[in-house]
Amino acid sequence: MKLASVILAAGQGTRMKSDLQKVLHPLMGQPLVTYAVQTMQTLTDTQPVLVVGRAADAVQATVDRGAVFVEQTEQKGTGHAVLQARDVLRGQSDLVLVTYADMPLLTIETLHRLVERQRQNAGPLAILTLVTDTPRGFGRVVRDGGGGVLKIVEEAVATPEELAIRELNAGAYCFDAPWLWAHVDRIPLSLPKEEYYLTDLVGIAVGEGQRVEAVITEDETEVLGINTRVHLAEAERALRLRINRRWMLAGVTIVDPETTTIEPGVTIGRDTTVYPNTHLRGGTTIGAHCTIGPNTIVDDCQVGDRCKAQASVLEEAVMEDDADIGPFGHLRKSARVKKSLGTKDQGGEETEE
Repeated sequence: MKLASVILAAGQGTRMKSDLQKVLHPLMGQPLVTYAVQTMQTLTDTQPVLVVGRAADAVQATVDRGAVFVEQTEQKGTGHAVLQARDVLRGQSDLVLVTYADMPLLTIETLHRLVERQRQNAGPLAILTLVTDTPRGFGRVVRDGGGGVLKIVEEAVATPEELAIRELNAGAYCFDAPWLWAHVDRIPLSLPKEEYYLTDLVGIAVGEGQRVEAVITEDETEVLGINTRVHLAEAERALRLRINRRWMLAGVTIVDPETTTIEPGVTIGRDTTVYPNTHLRGGTTIGAHCTIGPNTIVDDCQVGDRCKAQASVLEEAVMEDDADIGPFGHLRKSARVKKSLGTKDQGGEETEE
């Protein structure tokens, strides 16, 4: 079955209190929207369709050719946003995966499980859910006696009994494509906001006697939605620890994962040790058997094997094998250090000792 995707990125993001569009706020060195786009590029058979609204030009410039863009000129809710993608995607796929650009921590593995559940579902959609005691304003998932999803109730209109439900709508959906495009313009207008909610498609499907499936994610951090700067900090910590865990399992010693930042584009060789308060940024490559930190920033640098950098700042520089810098060193752009005790040239010529 051919899979397409729609990423919703048209929200105003007013709670960020910022002149910058919400999905352009950086997370571990990358704009939020790029995480969703990269994930969908890996999962789907076509370019993701990105629904944009405010600051559309800035979002398009950031993503460039990584997605197909459609604009939601009026903010009329999530159902209306998906409707904007219909002319682009109708007839192009068997399934459509819908996610949000402000949920950067959703993993390929979890979304793959969601897609596989819908592939096996005779009904028109499957949703991603989370079981937790922390509702965070998410809608409650009401199931029928057979375990199928009966409806999603938004927190603002839920009864006390519904508010007690611990299974929440996580905000990712996989649809049968022909069914979605035939029904997305049938979503009723919801008051008082006068918006069309994508979640109402669950009730429409059930009303037709069709089954709605659900996949439960066990990792609460996966479904963190970024609506405030507090949420952004929570996502930053979760992603930092996820990346650090991956490198530790790959053979890198990280003395204090809580104070070590390794951005997604960084690579590190085995048996390297990273000490506290160290930040590895951009496209930095670190070789094997190195000692980096503490209190060190390495930004877009190439570091060879068996190098040492302590309490120093390195910017777009090169350290060849067995080079050493610090404490309190500063390598600027184009600096290159060969096997040495730390001698460096700030003009770009090689030095060695």
